[in-house]
Amino acid sequence: QVQLVESGGGLVQTGGSLRLSCAASGITGSILTMGWYRQYPGKQRELVATQSLGGRTEYADSVKARFTISRDTAKNTVELQMNSLKVEDTADYYCYAKRLLGPVYWGGGTQVTVSS
Repeated sequence: QVQLVESGGGLVQTGGSLRLSCAASGITGSILTMGWYRQYPGKQRELVATQSLGGRTEYADSVKARFTISRDTAKNTVELQMNSLKVEDTADYYCYAKRLLGPVYWGGGTQVTVSS
């Protein structure tokens, strides 16, 4: 059974930091990409950051220089260090994992709230 379990969300003030973690289990074969999306109420999920098996990273423009993704390919974990948080970063954050072939697996989400 595939599971992606996130942790680390919470409430923080503007300018603060949070670190999200995600651990994937039950996925057979190599995971090509792992990363994070976020979703605002009534909106579609949008990419926040992703890291490929080879280490290539991609960030949404809105989080560049503030967020850092790191991945342990041996442990199938991925983390997102979020610094200088803004009110507009308030959203539900979802971890995902994708193999070369096959579906995208999602975690259940963790809520991040940034207060002014």
